[in-house]
Amino acid sequence: MSSPSRLAGIAILALAVALPFVPGVPAYWITVASYIAMAAIVALGIAVLTGVAGVVSFGQAMFVGFGAYTTAILTTRYGWSPAATLPVAMLIAGALAWGIGAITLRLKGHYLPVATIAWNISFFYLAGSLDFFRRFDGISGIPPISLLGFSVSDGVRFYFLALGLLVLAYVLTRNLLDSRVGRAMRSLRGGALAAESFGIDTGRARILAFVYAGVLAAVSGWLYAHFQRAINPTPFGITVSIDYLLMAVAGGVGHLGGAILGAGLVTVVRDKLQDLLPALLGTQGNFETIVFGIVLILILQFAPEGLWPHLRRRFASKPRRAPPGADDAPASRRRTLPGPGETVLAVSGLRKTFGGLVAVNDVSFTVQAGEIVGLIGPNGAGKSTSFNLITGVLPASGGEIALGLQPISGWPARRIARLGVARTFQHVKLVHGMSVIDNVALGRHLLGHASAVRGALRLDRAEEAAIFAEAHRQLARVGLADHADAVASELALGQQRLVEIARALCLDPVLLLLDEPAAGLRHSEKVALADLLRKVRDSGVSILLVEHDMDFVMGLTDRLVVMNFGAQLAQGRPAEIQQNPAVLEAYLGSAA
Repeated sequence: MSSPSRLAGIAILALAVALPFVPGVPAYWITVASYIAMAAIVALGIAVLTGVAGVVSFGQAMFVGFGAYTTAILTTRYGWSPAATLPVAMLIAGALAWGIGAITLRLKGHYLPVATIAWNISFFYLAGSLDFFRRFDGISGIPPISLLGFSVSDGVRFYFLALGLLVLAYVLTRNLLDSRVGRAMRSLRGGALAAESFGIDTGRARILAFVYAGVLAAVSGWLYAHFQRAINPTPFGITVSIDYLLMAVAGGVGHLGGAILGAGLVTVVRDKLQDLLPALLGTQGNFETIVFGIVLILILQFAPEGLWPHLRRRFASKPRRAPPGADDAPASRRRTLPGPGETVLAVSGLRKTFGGLVAVNDVSFTVQAGEIVGLIGPNGAGKSTSFNLITGVLPASGGEIALGLQPISGWPARRIARLGVARTFQHVKLVHGMSVIDNVALGRHLLGHASAVRGALRLDRAEEAAIFAEAHRQLARVGLADHADAVASELALGQQRLVEIARALCLDPVLLLLDEPAAGLRHSEKVALADLLRKVRDSGVSILLVEHDMDFVMGLTDRLVVMNFGAQLAQGRPAEIQQNPAVLEAYLGSAA
């Protein structure tokens, strides 16, 4: 049975299709509806770029201009048919978005949105200054679209074309976000640190979102050029880019339905304000911009998530579940694990300095196959820093790190993850807003291969079924099978740590690094976790863990490495460490 939200979507689409056939509807409103559809296509791209990937762009009108000018030039000067120019417009916009993104997305903080403003302004004045673009006079005489021998020149036919492309863009975008590549883009909201640690190339994910948003904007520009039949730089300026961003924010940035809602709301309200305000004030001017600024402030103050989430809650849509057949999917191929007695991890003379501070100083130890090694010591001893050095999150200042016979010193985190090194974090790093099962499935990213195109076209279902089958298995191993569809951020802290462990196990690791995995767990949960970790060890996976609960550590580990003030204090079996005078004095205390 369809969910209430899906039924609502079908009902809205049916109303949109029926609009031109409603008696008494003026042709003007069909035109407004066409503008809404074109704007919504751009807003869908912003939902992916800003709401999902976290990249704020004030330059989407520029990409609309790329699409519009490409088709205008090709049709008016070189005699191309309008239909043939659409893929060219998308290709050019995508290539330019990739080039611009490769430069701009390296910037951080407020410099990134400021850079997109600069790009948009540059394009505006470039198009207005070069004869190739006919300066500010623009290009006229653009032919109407013709498809399958039918001219899309009247308002109703164009409306259905724009509506059809909007529906197609919505379906492709929803499919993309529901795929392996889409999860990689959504993981950016949880921070690059966690995403990179599971093999996700965050730079590539951001550029992909930038390119996808640019291509959708070009589709809207292609429609706009053939609808207006004449273009100039004005509709592609920075103020229009702000309008597009306002649409996404007002509707609910990150929500595809919100992008469409925001496009409709802003387009209709702006149209009415342009007529109403001059009549009320008795003078002409762009007063609607002032009103929109006030409206935006009110939305950010009272509905920071936008309007769509409030409407969505009324329909109580069911959470996302794994693809059909996930529970029956075959187990994925496992890595070849090292044999008994083989060295999995070798750390020699590891050192890390931050300016004049020595955080890790000449630490050396090994982890053997099928062994649990504890890294213990007081707060500030350098344990988590050592984890970050081993996993490539931080570069070491000195020393060597080897996984098996492979030196990995200086490798980036995602490259180390490919070798089967998985980890959890001292401070939980889950993607808030994503379901538990989606968070766990991120750990399987490296073992999937479906591209963005395959995901958007829904050709990745077999791979997705295998990914989610494994995610469900690992979630069941940590005792959270009943919480698969819950929002991860709504779980208790201890449960969130278990979700992190399930995500790490999904990588099918050779070496598992756990940073305070028992923190926040009740006694019974700690007992269950210890049993789980013993089973993981017995399966051949090596474990290195940091933990402050000494009862948990002493009853679980095979060997201990003790750190104090960044230096290695002692090594040995738990019974030996408990009798070591230096450890007793520095950390355990006489009560141990």
